[in-house]
Amino acid sequence: MACPKCLMAFPVPCIRTDSRYSFKHAAKRGVASVGHTSSRSGQTPAVTSQVVCQSHPWWVRDWMIASVNDTIREPRKGSDDAMRTHLRHGFTIIELLVVVSIIALLVGMLLPAIGKARDTARVNVSKNNLRQLGVAHKTYAADWSDRHVTYVRDNLGLYDGNVQTYNIAIYDEGSNDFRYFLHPGIIAGLGYTQDGRYVPWAYWSTQANNVMYQAINFPGPPNNSSGTDGWGWFRFGVQPKPFQDYMNGRYQDPIYFAPKDKMILEQLEPCFEVPGEFVAYPAQCNPAWASYVLSPAGLYSPRVFSDNGDGVYWSAPWELPTGYKVPSFAQVKYPTLKTHMLEHHWLQNVKIPCNASFTGCEPYYFNHSFQSQPVTLFYDGSVRLMGVLEAMSSDRRNLRQTGTVGLWSRDTPFGEDGYFIADAYDFSETSYHILTIDGARGRDTVGTE
Repeated sequence: MACPKCLMAFPVPCIRTDSRYSFKHAAKRGVASVGHTSSRSGQTPAVTSQVVCQSHPWWVRDWMIASVNDTIREPRKGSDDAMRTHLRHGFTIIELLVVVSIIALLVGMLLPAIGKARDTARVNVSKNNLRQLGVAHKTYAADWSDRHVTYVRDNLGLYDGNVQTYNIAIYDEGSNDFRYFLHPGIIAGLGYTQDGRYVPWAYWSTQANNVMYQAINFPGPPNNSSGTDGWGWFRFGVQPKPFQDYMNGRYQDPIYFAPKDKMILEQLEPCFEVPGEFVAYPAQCNPAWASYVLSPAGLYSPRVFSDNGDGVYWSAPWELPTGYKVPSFAQVKYPTLKTHMLEHHWLQNVKIPCNASFTGCEPYYFNHSFQSQPVTLFYDGSVRLMGVLEAMSSDRRNLRQTGTVGLWSRDTPFGEDGYFIADAYDFSETSYHILTIDGARGRDTVGTE
């Protein structure tokens, strides 16, 4: 027969013979055994047929066979070889520390990336919410002669901007109490009472609720209400029933709330599952203003924030017959530069969750830090992050070019402080979006540089 390679580099004459060497372990592994009959081994296992290379002296063959057996045999339990084999499968403390250090380093590198990805996902959800709101605005305008949604009569200025005065003038003062409901209420939707009745909920047109009938409540007239400056339906204008029917049909719907507006979302979490257009109970569901706010300057007649002829960019809407008439979308002169809606709270790059200048733990507003970049919807339907620095830079550029006026009015009852600038986190000084000069016909940015 042909001779196998017996641990050699060239073939040699071979014969088959019997060996009393133990190759039990080699047989278990399917390894070809190489053996030699010898009385020197001292082993007495069963005889096996082996291939023996006859070209070497017996002592060379014995040494080669012993080397093979040492390689393939398993160590005896409790032997030194077994102990060495066990130790070779372990790790030293230094090796473990190195592995732990590498894992810690990788985690340290991955966590910021994971956090950034999560933050980007939340911003994208907010952008998508505003895009859907933009489509709803266009759809509403298509159904209502290109008008923006509104909750007040166009001629409310003839009645000092007061819904109670309006009701008394239109409906005889001597009639029953229903005169207070003649001006349409701001209907939040149908919802359940505590006793199970399904009724409409609203800001009814009473003197107490007159603040809510202002797009934004200015200091002083017509309400002279302490603690309500800056309130108004610009804060919740997309939630009431006239507009919610173009969305998901609910006042407390997740689409009105930015994913990063954690305080509001934690408060409203149990409200999203309660049936009804409006959820009054539990109490934390009411009123639940939206994260996204309209531009109040775009909700009055453009005359309110325009030059009144004396170089003053302000005229009280309650002194103009059509001061409360909401402009049409066709009147927007710079749709790519005029903000329509944005996140009201400082949500991007936020440093501190609560503003110590406000009662409770109310967050800082979007204009309270130069680091703020609210997700913003423009009148052309585009959505992007518009930073406060961009607004401040645009305002200063326009002021340098005109020599007299920026992009937002310092002449309103809010004065130079604008929209709560004194409560800002840092040196941010802007009231863009809120007090835009020329209202819907104005600009909040001149574009990125």
